[in-house]
Amino acid sequence: MMPTTGNPPGARCGKVTTEAYLGDLPRHSGRDGYARLVPSKGPGLLDRARAVLDVLIREMLKFGVVGAVAFIIDFGGYNLLVYGLHVQVFQEQSTLGVLHDKPITAKILSATVATLVAWVGNRLWTFRHRRNRQATHELALFVMFNVIAMVIAATCLGISRYVFDLHTQLADNITNLFGIAIGTLFRFWSYRRFVFAGILVEEPVEPLEPSPQP
Repeated sequence: MMPTTGNPPGARCGKVTTEAYLGDLPRHSGRDGYARLVPSKGPGLLDRARAVLDVLIREMLKFGVVGAVAFIIDFGGYNLLVYGLHVQVFQEQSTLGVLHDKPITAKILSATVATLVAWVGNRLWTFRHRRNRQATHELALFVMFNVIAMVIAATCLGISRYVFDLHTQLADNITNLFGIAIGTLFRFWSYRRFVFAGILVEEPVEPLEPSPQP
């Protein structure tokens, strides 16, 4: 008696056994009659758009957290250097800081410290899923674009101070908020476009394993 394999009558043993391994996977028959896997198409356009949007939203949220920390350092550092240690940041100053007569210098110093903190946070957290450049090259690009953003903020402060002749702490802080907002938009665009522009690191795809034969 011939051994049975569970195949239907008249079926070729090799063909049906292959189908048992393949299950419901896409396949077609080759010239020899045996089933072969058909490469499945990649994700659709809608799926790719959703994936890109998901990455963008996550990057924006993380960038916002890192930017908030850098903002506190920049904003608080400027007030500390120019107006000294006191709480009323939107009222007339009651103390003087070590750089009270050099507001532009104070702005550059506070922005420099904030820039270094932002680089570490963005490299190790916000854009860590991208294949980054060499650290020295990346830092050079990061510093270059942050210098441009710093010039934007310092220019806003200079216009307020020396064009409109506004020398109060309230005027300085409103101007700094405006300059930081413009600089933040510029930073996010330049970071994604030039600094952390590496290829997204995809999760490894596990190879398909055949189901055990019953």
